[in-house]
Amino acid sequence: MDRNTIIAIVLSVIVITVGMTVQSFFMEEEMVAAELSAQEAVSEETSADNVQIIETDRIEAVGEDPDSAPFTVNSGEYEIEFDPAGAAINSIKLVNHFDNGKPVELIYKDFDDADIFTMYVGSTPIDSVFSYDISTIDISSIHDGDDITRVSFMRDFQTAEGEEFTIEKSYAIPLNDEYLIQMSVRMYKADGSPISIGEGNTAYTISVGPQIGPAFQSLSSNYDWRRLEIKYAEDKDKKNLKFSNGSFMAEETVDWMSLSGKYFAFVLMPEDTVSMSSVTAEEATFDTGVPQKDIMYFSRANDGTLVNDIYSFYAGPKVSKYLDIYNRMGENIFGLNESSLNKVVDGNWLSWLESILNWILQFFYRFIPNYGVAIILLTILVKLLLHPISKKGMDSTAKMSALTPKIEEIKQKFPDNPEAQNAAMAKIYKEEGINPMGSCLPMLIQFPIFIALYGLLNTNFDLRGSMFIPGWITDLSIPDTIYTLPFSIPLLGPAIHLLPILYVISMILSMKITQSGSTAASSQAGMMAFMTYGMPILFFFIMYNAPSGLLLYWSTVNIISIGQQLMVNKKKKAAFAEEIAVHDAAKQAKKDAKKKARRK
Repeated sequence: MDRNTIIAIVLSVIVITVGMTVQSFFMEEEMVAAELSAQEAVSEETSADNVQIIETDRIEAVGEDPDSAPFTVNSGEYEIEFDPAGAAINSIKLVNHFDNGKPVELIYKDFDDADIFTMYVGSTPIDSVFSYDISTIDISSIHDGDDITRVSFMRDFQTAEGEEFTIEKSYAIPLNDEYLIQMSVRMYKADGSPISIGEGNTAYTISVGPQIGPAFQSLSSNYDWRRLEIKYAEDKDKKNLKFSNGSFMAEETVDWMSLSGKYFAFVLMPEDTVSMSSVTAEEATFDTGVPQKDIMYFSRANDGTLVNDIYSFYAGPKVSKYLDIYNRMGENIFGLNESSLNKVVDGNWLSWLESILNWILQFFYRFIPNYGVAIILLTILVKLLLHPISKKGMDSTAKMSALTPKIEEIKQKFPDNPEAQNAAMAKIYKEEGINPMGSCLPMLIQFPIFIALYGLLNTNFDLRGSMFIPGWITDLSIPDTIYTLPFSIPLLGPAIHLLPILYVISMILSMKITQSGSTAASSQAGMMAFMTYGMPILFFFIMYNAPSGLLLYWSTVNIISIGQQLMVNKKKKAAFAEEIAVHDAAKQAKKDAKKKARRK
């Protein structure tokens, strides 16, 4: 590699590093300023408009406060901590899924954030202490072998005008392996008649937020995210929410709204979508506490009817087998049907291919219960299946390698004339039936499979917490941190990951071997050198925080490709050289025959 190419690579990396660092710095300042402005706006004037809750006189609880101590309920897949102050939930743990050895906490919030299912009347949160009762409901006559834990809250209130009424909030939690909770809200007078307590068209608002766990420090890459999504009644698929100044308001009838992370989701679905006066959301990012907050609000219409509402709330893994059952009435404990909750799972046009590859991955895992080994076996199988396609490109590379002596002669013949070099090389390639781009077409054909594998290994729920090599790759869904520095490296952070380094080394070796037979004019040598060294360095920064499973796959691909190309070069290079020699001899004999004919 010449001096100019080395300088170009170094300068490219420096420019990218400095540019992204500066951009990150100024973007962070702008985001913080915008967040503070959004907070002030919400607190001063826009909260009621965003959430569509109507200002009203504060209601007051009647009687003495009962016990206000939070309590925990274990039911099925959940360990849930309830707070009698507001009859809300301040913790949801998944007992069969773990984060750093502890059950996954799905609620990520600061100490002053509202709980899940906080209820507002007007703009005021109801934080009075409710009395509660815990019971088990036997529904074996409806759903064989399953029961429900019911947590019921009740409190009497009165309006500023002295009108008394009761609020009941009840939670139904399955005792089986389902991940859906149902919550009901009832508001009524002592005689059972409806109560109208707000002004305008909103009776109350339920909030879900501020964030879904597990906890995170930043969301700066494509390898983790939190987002709000919505499924409209008239649409087949979900959509990402588009915020304006941190706020969103649905303009159509909503089937459900979700707060989703990479592996888990909160999905709130009202039973009676028509009774909703509005469905809104807020989004904000911060430099301390919870870095990103996303809150959903469902407001119930104040239409003079009895408030007796039911909400279904999915809180669990974004896995089809857990979500599909809510499309079939007889397969879930609450009898939901055609809910489309499975749409919360992220998909693309290659989802069908991801499903096939995942089936193969699970097949290998059943025989060797280690997902790292299963990924390697899947990669080997895919490379074997694609070998007939990739072999054409490798044969082309080997044949070009066999032409190296001729190419060197051309370079010596036209040392300072790149155009003449290119023309002479093109002529030789044409005579020998070589397509210099022959290795590109097989790559394009394989590209959809590589993309599907990327999607599969980047978001596969089964890789969460799956160990490959003890002490090194302990979780295939996150980077393999081998050491944490006391300071942060620009673009990389403080964590040192080994797999990205091995990946880049294997990528450079693979490209060097692939290009070992490729010959180019001096004008193109610098570009080839940049492709060999510069591109892997850029990919190093792009893939540095990628999940270990994804990097394991790409590294295995590179290693297999190296082995395949070396084998092809060894077997084919000599054969191609002999073929070229025979072809040259035939050409020379033809020329000699023409000379003899002219002499005669």
